[in-house]
Amino acid sequence: MAQLFAGTSGFAFPAWKPGFYPEGLPQKRFLEHYAGRLNAVEINYTFRRMPSPATVSGWVAATPPGFRFAPKAHQQITHFRKLRDVEQPTRFFLERLEPLGAAGRLGPVLFQLPPYLRCDVELLRDFLALLPPEVRAAFEFRHESWLSDAVYRLLAERNISLCVAESDEFTVPEVITADFVYFRLRRSDYTPDEVAGMRARARELVAAGKDVLVFFKHEETPEGALNAEQLLAPDPRALTPPLSAGPAAR
Repeated sequence: MAQLFAGTSGFAFPAWKPGFYPEGLPQKRFLEHYAGRLNAVEINYTFRRMPSPATVSGWVAATPPGFRFAPKAHQQITHFRKLRDVEQPTRFFLERLEPLGAAGRLGPVLFQLPPYLRCDVELLRDFLALLPPEVRAAFEFRHESWLSDAVYRLLAERNISLCVAESDEFTVPEVITADFVYFRLRRSDYTPDEVAGMRARARELVAAGKDVLVFFKHEETPEGALNAEQLLAPDPRALTPPLSAGPAAR
């Protein structure tokens, strides 16, 4: 059955006390607490560092069955080499994630391309050929030239999700190219009505048979984690509202 997963891009933020983490909770137990309230997390850590076996084992031990990690692909692949000549680092990166897959914790791998990288369909096609079919992947394009039917068709051929990303500066349209949909919600603020709208849309997609992953912005306040909790709740009215709804979207 299709499922809704929601969380934030990271979890190790002491500034989330006491709004999300209890005041006395040690940082080594943050992930355990997080996974008791949310069912997925995007891992930005893997963008700069290859995860060690001990780190990955710790992630598995701290989370229950059904929890999903969405690791961001290492910058060596996406930013330094820009998808060219990356067979070895891609293979090594995916090998480091194998314990998550074996434990049933591996969600999609996010390949976030740099904003200055322009569309090259053949480059993308060659890179996608390196990805094993059993690995779910999502692509976040940050240059508008990638937002084309040719790219969407190529993703759809490989069941790879177009990452529906939005920020204060740039928005990717919701084009469904896989049997799952990956949302990155990075605007500065979301109103309660906007969170409710995202909750309704996510549930529509799940009812249509699509797994849905929604990751809110993280960082200085627990607002993103609380918004994610609103998405997952059977009755979000029973939950504590986010600290600040912020201004209405423009």
